[in-house]
Amino acid sequence: MTEYGRGPGSEPWHPEDPLYGDGGWEGQQAHTGHQPAYGGQQQHPYPQQQHAQDAQHPQQSEYGDWSQGQGQQYDQHQAQYDPQYQGYGQQQYADQGQQQYADQEQQQYAHQNQQHGYHEGYQEGGWDGTGTHAHVPYAADPGDPYGQQATAYGAQQPDFYNTPDAYPPPEPPARRRAEPETEPEPEAAPESGSGQNADWDPGPDQGEHAFFAGGGADDDEDDEESDRGNRRSRGGKGAKGTKSKKSRNGCACLIVVLVFAGGIGGVGYVGYHYYKNRYSAAPDFAGGGTGQTVSVQVPKGSGGADIGRLLKEAGVVKSVDAFVSACTSNPDGGKIQAGAYILRKQMSASSAVAMMLDPKSQANVLVTPGQRNVAVYRSIDAKLGLAAGSTRKVAESRYASLGLPKWANDNREIKDPLEGFLFPGTYGAAKGMKPETVLKAMVDHANDVYGTYDFVAKAKALKLESPLQVITVASLVQAEGKTHDDYRKMAEVVYNRLKPTNDQTNQLLQFDSTFNYLKGESKIHISESEINSNKDPYNTYTNRGLPPGPIGNPGEDALKATLSPTSDGWIYFVATDGKSNTEFAKTYAEFQRLKEKFDASSGN
Repeated sequence: MTEYGRGPGSEPWHPEDPLYGDGGWEGQQAHTGHQPAYGGQQQHPYPQQQHAQDAQHPQQSEYGDWSQGQGQQYDQHQAQYDPQYQGYGQQQYADQGQQQYADQEQQQYAHQNQQHGYHEGYQEGGWDGTGTHAHVPYAADPGDPYGQQATAYGAQQPDFYNTPDAYPPPEPPARRRAEPETEPEPEAAPESGSGQNADWDPGPDQGEHAFFAGGGADDDEDDEESDRGNRRSRGGKGAKGTKSKKSRNGCACLIVVLVFAGGIGGVGYVGYHYYKNRYSAAPDFAGGGTGQTVSVQVPKGSGGADIGRLLKEAGVVKSVDAFVSACTSNPDGGKIQAGAYILRKQMSASSAVAMMLDPKSQANVLVTPGQRNVAVYRSIDAKLGLAAGSTRKVAESRYASLGLPKWANDNREIKDPLEGFLFPGTYGAAKGMKPETVLKAMVDHANDVYGTYDFVAKAKALKLESPLQVITVASLVQAEGKTHDDYRKMAEVVYNRLKPTNDQTNQLLQFDSTFNYLKGESKIHISESEINSNKDPYNTYTNRGLPPGPIGNPGEDALKATLSPTSDGWIYFVATDGKSNTEFAKTYAEFQRLKEKFDASSGN
């Protein structure tokens, strides 16, 4: 029996033989690392012994199946080699065999054996004395250092797989086991003074968890194997590494839990507030509030929600929704106007609505159509708690900074530059506010209204000298007219008397309202001697044309009538009842009859 196999016989292979059994080897596959003898031809038994060997040793079928072509090929090779090596084989080993092994190195013999060893068995026609086929050694593997060495005949083949430095014997693929993992080399201790911590984690390449390093499941397995090796090689350091990895895993789990908890909490919070806002009552205070008062300024155009936000910011109501609900429930809730209101803190929404509807709580200054500035100044002083005349002084000294248009105050004879620009409306005026703040709000409102009309073009169309004269005419119409129908007739009277062709009054307006303005009075009965003796520019009995400026703050109705007067020829008018009944005339004779009617009603 040889190292790699045996010849035909009745004994089965021993299970310890490395080539025992058919473990998945292919029948025609040569052993790894060995080349077949005879110049690459596979070694096979003779054809006359094939069937007996197949029957006795079916396991040897892996070394080749005989076919007729293979047998013929073998015979041809045998016939070729027999004459050449019969004599040589006998003489070569008879004369030199023993001396060759004694005199030459083992490597040289191996070289000879590689060249001539496959001829040894072919004595006497290729068969040994027993009639069995002699063993022919396999060709040496040039990559196997052990395959280049051989022993002398008659000696036992040395076992090269039983040495300490040798690889384990070859095994069929089915019996092969995974190679045991080599333990890593112990890591060198860090040098003292290097400043590097023994537990320092260098990053993903040195075992950082895939969750933080961006790796996958394979990285986790590699890290686990690396950790086990590190624990075996580094002792206590492995335990610290495991603790660090577990700490990172715990942090990752904690983050996931927090994310889910935050999401669930957010959904619950939104759902709770949705249910609360939709199905529960809005938060609200109870009662009429505390003793502390606060002033709230409501701008023009504010709706219920806007007012509610202002009241909530001031601490009057608890929520905007409560105020909107209370304002909707109150039938008069839509009547709340812009302006300033004196309210109490922490009031119920319904109490706040009721108090805002009460005029006593309104800290406002109301400018009525036709009202003169002197009256507005007194109201502001009273609302702000200032001394009398304080607001008028501010108006006279700071009028230029309150936003008047550039065409205002175009006459040096104007008594008050702000006259006609404190537009009628409601304005907040609570204690603590400055007079210029209130005045500027009024001027801004006037600019907004006047800006909707093209006073420059209107003045030219109406044959007036400036846009300011449009406002002056409107103030006259507002002061002399009593009703909406009166305004348009009164505007025609003004324009007719201003005409150069006016031979009835000779361009004199002769309005009592202008004389009362300069006097600061509102009289109906004025003596002719008093009127004719006063030469003030605002006295239209003694001065032709319009006064230097407006005599009051006209409303929007008077303003529209000024821009669209009648064209019926009216030139005279008389308040026959001395109050609200104004009658108009086209001739002087008609005017005399209206005057007599007035005298009769007034007892003059």
